[in-house]
Amino acid sequence: MYIAILSASYAREYKIDISFSDGTQQQVDFGPFLKLATNPITRRYLDMNQFRKFRIMDGELDWNDFELCFPVSQLYVGKISSGLG
Repeated sequence: MYIAILSASYAREYKIDISFSDGTQQQVDFGPFLKLATNPITRRYLDMNQFRKFRIMDGELDWNDFELCFPVSQLYVGKISSGLG
């Protein structure tokens, strides 16, 4: 079954409340990922004004035309892997 993000709202700090197409709701903390990131483009989102400019696009959470995005599967379980950020 395909799971999509239906809505997302800023909660506090680097946390976003996300609602999925199957009714699941999750609060995801992006703070640890952003604070460990070494990529300057990713680190730009430590600026709260930039972080809060997310949107839902094609069922995914997106910042600046996919400049920053995460797999829906990670958001669904509420854990962001550090990757190479």
